[in-house]
Amino acid sequence: MDVGKFMAIMISMVFINNFILSKFLGLCSFIGVSKEIKPAVSMGLAVTFVTTMSSIISWLIYRYLLIPFDITYLRTISFILVIASFVQFVEMVIRKTSPGLYRAFGIYLPLITVNCAVLGVAVLNSEMFFINGKSLPDSFLMSVAQGFFAGVGYLLAMTLMSGIRQKLEMIDAPRSLKGVPLAFIIASLMSLAFMGFNGFKF
Repeated sequence: MDVGKFMAIMISMVFINNFILSKFLGLCSFIGVSKEIKPAVSMGLAVTFVTTMSSIISWLIYRYLLIPFDITYLRTISFILVIASFVQFVEMVIRKTSPGLYRAFGIYLPLITVNCAVLGVAVLNSEMFFINGKSLPDSFLMSVAQGFFAGVGYLLAMTLMSGIRQKLEMIDAPRSLKGVPLAFIIASLMSLAFMGFNGFKF
């Protein structure tokens, strides 16, 4: 794969088209798990794993199953099944290896299954790297890279937000702003800051 395309995908998915701060996908887990750094980073790593692996499997399914049999209308269902399978796998691994972390995630770990950011990556790959039923050159590698760096962008946003929210716990904020309201204000300011990357040209 061309290094320039790889760098463009990396910068685009982490900064310019960040799924949380630019496309506003996955806000549920973003607000719910970003109270502390450790769960936030762990959730970011779990989402990165799921987006990368689902990008690999969804590309293979789309290229070798849905297109040849002319059943691309089953794309969304197929991708959701792939994502659900990997989320179940991640959930079982975390529950076995780190019960404390599993309890910290709570309901938000199973919610990766319906996390629109994860599904958005798979759908975006099928729309960007396939034209008229044919895959573009290096489309597999670009799909994997896009899935991975979408997860990295998610991890970056989660880490920044959790660090800020931990600091905010020490300030004397008005009661009406404490918790989720202040978190949404911070998220909107972070989104405005990330919009500055839109000026990048490739």
